[in-house]
Amino acid sequence: MKGAVLEYEVFMEKALEQAGIAFDTGQFPVGCVIVQDGEVIASGARTGTSGELPFFSEIDHAEIRALKALQHYKGEFKPCDAVLFSTMEPCLMCFSAILLSGIKTIVFAYEDAMGGGTNCDLTSLPVLYREAGVKVVPHVLREKSLDLFYDFFNKEANLYWKDSFLETYTLAQREDGREN
Repeated sequence: MKGAVLEYEVFMEKALEQAGIAFDTGQFPVGCVIVQDGEVIASGARTGTSGELPFFSEIDHAEIRALKALQHYKGEFKPCDAVLFSTMEPCLMCFSAILLSGIKTIVFAYEDAMGGGTNCDLTSLPVLYREAGVKVVPHVLREKSLDLFYDFFNKEANLYWKDSFLETYTLAQREDGREN
């Protein structure tokens, strides 16, 4: 298991690079990579969150962008062997799209206390979701991801999820020094 944890950290660093790209362009700092056979085969960074309300895009999530990037992968995509790494817990939309893609392992850094979807009770859903057999690994490099979200919410110009539960929760996580 120790080897898997180290591998998870290596690839979460790649997702954090994508989150840094989002952050550096004024976007909500979520990054995602999809790994298969020890190599990143697709990646995505969150877009559509800079600017003024109400023009935020709720479709351009990092996980969705990474899944869409799979269409450019030249090799054979083997979803059962792929692992998706995201700097934030996937929301319901992204979690569903990941399940539909057939990816069986999701690794995330920072929990989405406001809208995370990975704790859904799949047993009460239709067979497609109920039998997805997905494994979720939380909190890999959580503090590094938390730092990005903390910095994002402390920038006056960033309006995305301003004054939300997620902002309050994130600021409290850093200020209180708590770890989940």
